[in-house]
Amino acid sequence: MNRLRFLNTEVDNFSMNETLHLIENAIDNNDQIHHVVINAGKIVLMQKDLQLRESVNKSDLINADGQAVVWASKILKKPLKERVAGIDLMENLVKLAHKKGYKIFFLGAKESVVKTVINKYSLLYSPKIIAGYRNGYFNSEEESDIAEDIASSGADILFVAISSPTKENFIYSNRPFLKGVNFIMGVGGSFDVVAGKVKRAPKWMQKLGFEWFYRLLQEPKRMWKRYLIGNTKFIYLVIREYFSKRKE
Repeated sequence: MNRLRFLNTEVDNFSMNETLHLIENAIDNNDQIHHVVINAGKIVLMQKDLQLRESVNKSDLINADGQAVVWASKILKKPLKERVAGIDLMENLVKLAHKKGYKIFFLGAKESVVKTVINKYSLLYSPKIIAGYRNGYFNSEEESDIAEDIASSGADILFVAISSPTKENFIYSNRPFLKGVNFIMGVGGSFDVVAGKVKRAPKWMQKLGFEWFYRLLQEPKRMWKRYLIGNTKFIYLVIREYFSKRKE
């Protein structure tokens, strides 16, 4: 009843607190939630990448990570309650893991980055929340073995810090091997932020929806195409759907 659909994309209309409550219940009841977040860039990719579209839309829980998605939902008369940023959700879940004794497996990023994340959370909370970790560099033939290793680690939560669409497709295709892991989430570049490799935008920029611009200023050569071209395509998709619905 809380799932909305626009721009060929599905998204659940839950707040941060509601999302955390659903995840906590799933872990406590030994259920499994396959989670994904969407932003403007991912929605643009989903228009042509049908495998990514299936991986996202068939997820159990889909949050709007980007403020642009929240604005688009309002323009298209399907308003979302709020943005549920993936990195904020991840940080809240680490706190929850420490509080309730959950274990987390960290998959992705460079070896030095993921080790820094593990060390930071171990010092900040406790080494007991760490089920295991692995960097994000592997080939497709290794995927099932990695997924089985994660399942056997005793992890309640899995964070996958790999870029799109690889992480969504990895999670979706390896679900059969990840039985016993109650919450599975793609977190993109969040490990880089936690490790201090990339700075996050100030709160006021996040609220105004300019977090992407702050990231662009930090890595212009790598990010200009993703954000400038991607955001332009996203605006076009929103305008096209808006006028299409008006005609109907």
